Order: sequence, then C-alpha cells, then structure tokens
Amino acid sequence: MNDNHCTQMPAAGDQQSSLRRFRYCAKRQLLKHALPETAGGLGDGFQELVDAHQSLGNSCRDSGLILSINAHLWGAVFPLLHYGTEEQRQTWLGKLLSGELLAGHAITEVQAGSDLDALTTCAHKTDAGFVVQGRKRFITNTPIADLLLVYARLDDRLSAFIVCRDDPGVEFSDAPTVSGCRSATMGDVILDNCVIPRDRQLGKSGSGRMMIQQALELERAFIFAGIAGIMDWQLRTVVRHSRERRVNGRHLGSNQAISHRIADMQLRLETLRLWVNHCATLKDNRQRLTMASAQTKLFGGEAFLQSSLDAVHILGASGIEAGSALAGLVDDAIASRLFSGSSEMQKNIIAALLGTGEGFKG
Repeated sequence: MNDNHCTQMPAAGDQQSSLRRFRYCAKRQLLKHALPETAGGLGDGFQELVDAHQSLGNSCRDSGLILSINAHLWGAVFPLLHYGTEEQRQTWLGKLLSGELLAGHAITEVQAGSDLDALTTCAHKTDAGFVVQGRKRFITNTPIADLLLVYARLDDRLSAFIVCRDDPGVEFSDAPTVSGCRSATMGDVILDNCVIPRDRQLGKSGSGRMMIQQALELERAFIFAGIAGIMDWQLRTVVRHSRERRVNGRHLGSNQAISHRIADMQLRLETLRLWVNHCATLKDNRQRLTMASAQTKLFGGEAFLQSSLDAVHILGASGIEAGSALAGLVDDAIASRLFSGSSEMQKNIIAALLGTGEGFKG
C-alpha cells in the first residue's frame, strides 16, 4: 500500500470510519497474506505479510488500524483456519478475508489479563447448544465487530466459542475507551446468558489455552511490522525537520544532541525490522516462534515509545501542537507496551524459556 493508496483511504474519525478504513485495506488484499489459496488467501508467506504491513504503517501512520487488523487476523482468521471444521471455515473464512465481516478475540476480563487461570467467563451445555455468562473488557474491534472468538470455561477448561453480535444475550458495547490507538474501537463484551448454537464451538473442549497462546504468539511477532512502518515515517519526519530548521544559522541536525537522538531512532527501527523479519523467517520455515515473538514484542514496544518521545522532543513545540500526529503516536506507543501482554510479561516468558523466573503459565 503506497502513499497514493493512503490518500484514497477514508479519513480516521468515528466508528464507521474505522470500519471503512478496515474494509479499504481488505479490498487491497491485506488480509490474505500467509494464507493458502485453498482457504481464499494469496498463497504467499509471512515475509510478504510483513512487507505489506510495513507499507501500510509507513503510508497511513494509523496505529489503531494496525491493531484492528492484527486482532482480526490472529484473533479470528488464523484460529478458524487451524481449528475450524470444514463447515465453520466455509461459513466464516471467506467473509472474514474479504472484509465483509470484522472479527477479533475476547480474552481479557475486568480482573484478568495475562493470567488465564483468573478468567471467570463460563459456558454451559444445553440441549440446543451453549449458554455463556461473563464480561470481557478492552476487546479490540468491539463494538463494530460482527463476531468475536470468546474464551470461556466449559467444565472448568478454557474453550473457544464464535459469538455473533446478534446472538441472544450478548452486547458488544462501546465502553470503556482508552487514549491510545483510538481508531481501533474497543469496549466490553457483556454475555448475559448468551445462547449460541452447538456448531459455534471452535476446536475441542479444553483447547482454549493452547489457542490463546498461539494467537498471542503470532500477534506479538507481527503486530510491530505495521508499527515499524510508522517508525520509518517518524524518522523521515525528524530528519527533514532537522535539515530545514535553522538555529543560530546552522541546521538543527548539526547539534550533536539532536543527531544522536536521530541515530538512536534509526538503530531502533532497523533492529525492529530485523526482529520482525526473523519471526517471518521462522514461520515460513515452520520453526518455533515463542522466544522470538516475546523478544520482538518486548523490543518493539519499548522502541516505539522511546522513538515517539524523541520525535516530539526534536520537533519541539510544533511536535505537541493540538492535532499533531507525532504527539498522538506517544499515546499509541504507551498502549503498545501493554497490548498482547505487557513488557514485563514478555520478560517473564523469555526468562521461563531460559529456565529461570517463576515459569510461564499463560
């Protein structure tokens, strides 16, 4: 997706504009990378997915759109591909890839985030199907999602269920909202004796924990492909400013304090690209991703925040003007340290895989 495509993209704004921007990307095949042609995908690999997402971030600088697309892909599309029955894939997958339907996954609860043992949403079998009771919080793509993959305890084991917005007893709400990544709509999923048919369970009973781990692993590995594109735009913006801005007759970039910040931004960007590309190589070669995805998420979140702060600092007062894109990215970068598991959680995963720390249960 190049800059010309970006100029044609609907402007960011309310919920409906977020949906239009998502569908604009879908029409340009952005949702079909790394998926087999037999499933409706492009038949290419994860490297092509990374390249396309970097191009999107570079041209449109919309962290919320990137978050929305990644929640759709890793939270719903890939679980359906890997765990869905033939009937479920036929029913949902084509519409999810075309952008006709928008989806995501509902894991987090008011008192439970990374600790999956603390999840309390539950499901009970009935003659007709399942009844789901509980409340999910900070769920990306709510309230404009058409369906969500909801994780609930069935016989005290985490299982996954496809819940549609018009199912009896469910509400995809538009609150609470957060300050970062605003164009990715977010809210609570309220399940009050929500009734869903038996054929909407995804995967086997008790497979929910494994599905969550795999979804988050992929999200951590690849969500920063789009963010790397944004960081590339940040870098180009500050380089241009440092050349054009004159201080005491010299361009701003001749000040070593400024040039060193710019050098650090370049180093973070190229290191993040190496990590994301490394994850793509691992996936394309069907190798384990757990350690690399945690390291990518940890580095990416911290790098995006520091480079966002540096960019605002270099531009000075103009960087914090009302409506400044650079200032808005600081809030987005703060959020990036939290979504898909906080930086501290990634350190726990890394330490556990090295045989230290308290161990990883998530």
